[in-house]
Amino acid sequence: MDTNKNGQEVVISICTGTGGIAAGANNVLEAFDKAFKERGIHAKFKARTHKVGCRGFCAKDVLVDVSVNGETYTYQFVTPEKVPVIVEEHILDGKPVSKWLVKDDYHQFHKDQYKLVLQHCGRIDPESIDEYLAVGGYKSAQKALRMNQDEIIEIIKASGLRGRGGGGFPTGIKWESCRKAEGEIKYVLCNADEGDPGAFMDRSIIEGNPHSVVEGMIIGAYAIGATQGYVYIRAEYPLAVRRLGLAIDQARERNFLGKKIFGTDFDFDIKIVLGAGAFVCGESTALMNSIEDKPGEPRPKYVHTVERGLWGRPSNLNNVETWANVPLIIDKGAEWYAGIGSEKSKGTKIFSLVGNIKNTGLVEVPMGVRLRDIIFSIGGGIPKKKEFKAVQTGGPSGGCIPASLLDMPVDYEHLTEAGSMMGSGGMIVMDEDTCMVDVAKYFIEFCVEESCGQCTPCREGLTHMARILDDITKGRGTREHLDLLAEISEVMKDASLCGLGTSAPNPVLSTLRYFRDEYEAHIFDKRCPTGICKELTTFVIDEAKCTGCTACAKVCPVEAISGEKKEPHIIDQKKCVKCRSCYEKCKFNAILIG
Repeated sequence: MDTNKNGQEVVISICTGTGGIAAGANNVLEAFDKAFKERGIHAKFKARTHKVGCRGFCAKDVLVDVSVNGETYTYQFVTPEKVPVIVEEHILDGKPVSKWLVKDDYHQFHKDQYKLVLQHCGRIDPESIDEYLAVGGYKSAQKALRMNQDEIIEIIKASGLRGRGGGGFPTGIKWESCRKAEGEIKYVLCNADEGDPGAFMDRSIIEGNPHSVVEGMIIGAYAIGATQGYVYIRAEYPLAVRRLGLAIDQARERNFLGKKIFGTDFDFDIKIVLGAGAFVCGESTALMNSIEDKPGEPRPKYVHTVERGLWGRPSNLNNVETWANVPLIIDKGAEWYAGIGSEKSKGTKIFSLVGNIKNTGLVEVPMGVRLRDIIFSIGGGIPKKKEFKAVQTGGPSGGCIPASLLDMPVDYEHLTEAGSMMGSGGMIVMDEDTCMVDVAKYFIEFCVEESCGQCTPCREGLTHMARILDDITKGRGTREHLDLLAEISEVMKDASLCGLGTSAPNPVLSTLRYFRDEYEAHIFDKRCPTGICKELTTFVIDEAKCTGCTACAKVCPVEAISGEKKEPHIIDQKKCVKCRSCYEKCKFNAILIG
């Protein structure tokens, strides 16, 4: 029976970030609208469905909040088939469907986070400027436009905000340099060309709260003296592109962009430029060349872009997350922001937590939190009772950090000391079955494909390293290869034209530093300890452990495993394609890597 009274408010908030949509969020939204119509919900209650951005715990999508008179329950893995039951039992009968509600791991995932940039993602409709205004949106921009430009820059400097795009350069100093640079025409740019494998921080911010980026750019433009802004964003992010475009249009309609914004004498507008997916265009000068319709190739670094950048004019480039921090700092002050994080790395950082981890998703934590807390407390640890082996931070140019450094604080300084980097915030977790030589090979091959090829150290160095790593993984490695990898890496770091070349060797250098024994096993023993490199791997069955359960034989794609039920089995090495299916399926550890 209907226990709710007329006038009660019902709000259904559905995650419609890319992850949610991929899991079926649009179909879930339609199912709620259909159920509301069929059950006459709108006539009984003040009810609405509500699109929101990424909730963070992407592994649980589709995530849905059901709020009745402010009392909210969160459901996970929602499908259209579950919607009528939720409507009937929860909304109409007042009894939440407990078996579909989020579990303890959901609350644990969020408990140790500190959401600042992401605080409104998953709460407001990213396509509604009114909802952004309702949570204080654009108040910081209006406040800033009543301030002196130098005062704004001093606040950003005092806050300790550093660029979240990878380099970690102090944002306020960059702004100050651009403001002082000669030239009447200046530009502010937003780098949304997020190209790291496994990274989706910037995309999620734009999809979940695009106005925060627009507002940050308004403040920065006013402080620097720019009247035109550009957002360079990947064309492969269609949802982010659409929502950002909508946000810009809505801001123009309210006179937050355009001529004499907010009723002041300041003019500022933003254009969107689509990138074609070239990883190197994440580098500042390559990005600017691309905006100018030139090949996306880096320029020499002896001229700073704050002095001569886009079209030869002073230009200030920050990434999405950096811009989204700016309104928070102007609103709450430099002292407040500087009180968060570590001594030299202030504020929070957003990471995309992916790989061999139980809780895949988007994480925002204070700078200086331990790796262990991110991976095991928030991330839930490693699935299938596997051992943690390494985590790669900073994208393809980052390093692999071993288990011995799990208690290391995550900030710019400590990551650099460990041979890695902050990067834009990708964090790929690896378990005991990961071959670190193969990992280094993967990232070097990625960089080979993405290098612009303009400078010799990067072009030739990457190609040569890729050949060496391929030889090592195929049993052709030699002792000299280890020294040669290190030598090439150092030349690239010293002589490459841009950040791609200078940082690309990090996966090789860090794996050589922490996992040299795996390289030596490949080279001297002609064996891959994890069984990933097929030319160096043989799978055999330990007769003493094999129970004859036949599970391995059932998953073998080439019928290479034979034996009677309840009797030890054998693997025909001539047939075996080394796919690892039997190894991963065996519950008795009877499959050995030879």
